[in-house]
Amino acid sequence: MSAENSSLSPFFSPRGVVVVGASREPTKLGYGLARNLVQSGYSGAVHFVNPRGGELLGRPIYRQIAELPDPVDLAVLLVPPQFVPDSLRACGERRIPAAIIASGGFRETGAEGAALEAQCLEIARHYGIRLIGPNCIGLVNTHLPIDTTFLQPPPPPPGEVAFISHSGAICAAVIDWVRGQGFGFSHLISLGNQADVNETDVLGPVAEDRFTRVLTLYLEGISNGRRFTEQAARITPHKPIIALKVGRFAAGQRAAASHTGALAGQEAAFDAAFEKAGVLRANTSEEMFQWARALAWCPLPRGRRIAVLTNAGGPGVTASDALELNGLRLADLSEDTHAALAKVLPPAASLHNPVDMLASATPEQYAACLEILLADVGVDGVIVITPPPPASSAGAVVKGLIPLIQVSDKPVILTLMGEQLIQEGVAFARAAQVVEYRFPEWAASAMGALARYAEIRNRPAPVVPTLSGCDRAAAQAALAGQAGGGAWMEPEAANALLEAYGIPTVRPRLANSPEAAAALAQEMGYPLVLKLASPDISHKSDVGGVLLNLRDAAAVRAGFETVMQRARAARPEARLEGVHLQRMVPNGQEVIVGVVQDPQFGPLVMFGSGGVEVEGLKDVAFGLAPLTMAEAEQMLEKTWAGRKLKGFRNLAPADRQAVLQVLLRLAQLALDYPHVLEIEINPLRVLSTQQGAFALDARARLR
Repeated sequence: MSAENSSLSPFFSPRGVVVVGASREPTKLGYGLARNLVQSGYSGAVHFVNPRGGELLGRPIYRQIAELPDPVDLAVLLVPPQFVPDSLRACGERRIPAAIIASGGFRETGAEGAALEAQCLEIARHYGIRLIGPNCIGLVNTHLPIDTTFLQPPPPPPGEVAFISHSGAICAAVIDWVRGQGFGFSHLISLGNQADVNETDVLGPVAEDRFTRVLTLYLEGISNGRRFTEQAARITPHKPIIALKVGRFAAGQRAAASHTGALAGQEAAFDAAFEKAGVLRANTSEEMFQWARALAWCPLPRGRRIAVLTNAGGPGVTASDALELNGLRLADLSEDTHAALAKVLPPAASLHNPVDMLASATPEQYAACLEILLADVGVDGVIVITPPPPASSAGAVVKGLIPLIQVSDKPVILTLMGEQLIQEGVAFARAAQVVEYRFPEWAASAMGALARYAEIRNRPAPVVPTLSGCDRAAAQAALAGQAGGGAWMEPEAANALLEAYGIPTVRPRLANSPEAAAALAQEMGYPLVLKLASPDISHKSDVGGVLLNLRDAAAVRAGFETVMQRARAARPEARLEGVHLQRMVPNGQEVIVGVVQDPQFGPLVMFGSGGVEVEGLKDVAFGLAPLTMAEAEQMLEKTWAGRKLKGFRNLAPADRQAVLQVLLRLAQLALDYPHVLEIEINPLRVLSTQQGAFALDARARLR
């Protein structure tokens, strides 16, 4: 175990374990914990502590922790919550470096429990004890082996999937469920309240385990977003991580007076962080584990071109649809492949992908056709579908396919449709660690996860570009004297801040009367844009406060009066400072860009369709700063606003490179100045190729 994780080694390879609160009563959880530890086959020292003393499972029960003989470096505490602090002190005096607090009754119960939890943490830190829990069920390592849970036996079967969970109840259910699914766990860790050790802490030790091929996470939140992202990013080039982050709708979106703030909800931050770290995000518990089984047992595809082999048309069409829904496509089979299939199959069979061998297909035809498809260089993976064959058995089909699948460097996923009539085939597949599902949709979903992880493995190491033209002294000058506390900066200062980081603006100039506006217009030249100036009205166009293409002084005077009248009618309580005048910029495509400081993950950069409909369209993408050029490109590709910058029908190509530069510079600005809570440019007008992009309306808000 690396030096970084050395303080956690007693949890993963303890020399001796003590159960504090062990019970001789079979109905007590303390008995179940002691039983599981002994029956797990753990080869280290096992000790029990209970003030009543006696004997349990052929071992003495010590009355005090101080009496324990060596070795003991992990304590599992299952005592009433009010006795946990004293038990921890005793562990500290005995120099036990790690403890699992399985007891409940802490922060999850309210203020009194939270105070008790804080007391426990203070004691642990005083003695240098690392804690898992409280309010957890402990951990299982099936290969050591060790089981520190109090759950009903049997434990989960040994396997290649690690499961790290914030919920103990989910662990209990999953252990029971996985016994019937044909795969097993390497580690299972219930973290509970995470008073000390959290989900990020255990990622490294679990990933270092040689038996673990896939890490799965059930998350209700993340303790330190940036640290999690950095740690996960170190692991995912070597081992896949799949996360199920729950509570995505309960938290809602942060209230904010801008599109960026309104759209950059908590889940957008999690999505951006997972994307940056290479973590696959599952939508359901079952999806997480179905993907995990495929990632544990299958080779990775070289691309997204998939062949479907079936003995029935309906399942083939279903698979075709499901492939597209998962970002995959049907492979174009070569002429040589068609010719080889024709030699094996009857004339009525369909030789095009999906390959329909007809209901009469034999186990030998299944095997021969799979071998042909795997040999096609244009095929990256194969989904094989078999409802119960009318003339043979699913077991015979699977038995004939297993030798080909085990030597293939391309993934093959079986879909054994049915239940009772396919059980022999299921048993053969699971014994050989061949992935099988009941319906084509699951097979396509798993194949999609394989393809996405293959791309994560193959993406180049991130390189954050060095940006020239960032004048930090000018930025400091723009920020100086601006109000904090969530207030918006003065428009001229906000534009100066952007210009300091090389983002072109059309700096507004303030006029507080019709005459002043006309005089300023003469100085600036025409055509002009006139916008209402009010610190209380964020979206000026909502109240008719934006006028375009004003070409003379008379139009400017009239425009001043018009927007002021509209504002007074719509928002009589608002403060009105006058109007801002800006030079008109040539026509171009308009997008929105912004950045907001997420409390967990730091600066979250947004790009999407701009204008007044941005929240309605929700054509937006987010990225976590610092951005690489590849990440900025990906943000553009995820949105229609970004894709049409390349041109569409009669829409000329726009300066895509200028937009990428704006995204990179916004990300860097927000990293350099964390007290800048939010910046929004809406719209950013993007001119034709190599003509640049200009911030027509920019706002910034300070902490």
